[in-house]
Amino acid sequence: MSPTVNRIAENVARVREAIRNAAARSHRRPEDIHLIAVSKYVGIEAIESLVEAGCHDLGESRPQELWQKAEQLAERPVRWHMIGHLQRNKARRTLPWIDLLHSGDSVRLLEAVDEIAVATHRICDVLIEVNVSGDASKHGFQAEQVPSVLARAPDWPGLRIRGLMAMAAWGTQPEEARRDFAALRELRDRLLASAPSEVVLEHLSMGMSGDFEVAIEEGATMVRVGSALFEGTES
Repeated sequence: MSPTVNRIAENVARVREAIRNAAARSHRRPEDIHLIAVSKYVGIEAIESLVEAGCHDLGESRPQELWQKAEQLAERPVRWHMIGHLQRNKARRTLPWIDLLHSGDSVRLLEAVDEIAVATHRICDVLIEVNVSGDASKHGFQAEQVPSVLARAPDWPGLRIRGLMAMAAWGTQPEEARRDFAALRELRDRLLASAPSEVVLEHLSMGMSGDFEVAIEEGATMVRVGSALFEGTES
């Protein structure tokens, strides 16, 4: 086994241990928290090492990279997650590869994805991206817009809305990010009472390498971890 393979396996084990500890601190079950290994900065060999280490949920933020990597790893037991902004003109080629679209960030995109899903006789699982930090450079709905988006779910038979996604403000420390993560959880909790029956708000996708433990403490069910998995490698 190569040093890179060993190091990635060690990193995965360390991250999973951190997930277990954060779950224990928040009185949650670690098996209810899904590690999405973000592979956007690494090549196929490093991704193979992730899969060998038990990471079967992989996240990409650029559609073209997702297509290429998914094609190369088509025989591997991988579930792909689109975690970055998806342009509508790339949706048709992206949807067949992904298990979950984290970045449902506009009505126009949701409409386009629904149309493609219906035309291809499938259901696309999607999270609604919320700009909880108020950062103008980020995609996503404002919190006050989300109820009206969810109200349209019955009109989108090709979509299955399964939760919310958010990123903390750029450059924040973990404890500063906690405010944004708590805001997403509180929004989800408020929406539970009024969301249409077609909507299942089971997932909160939030937290990255620098703040995923705080995100778990605030209710994350999916954490998107990249750089922490590749520390000490040249990938």
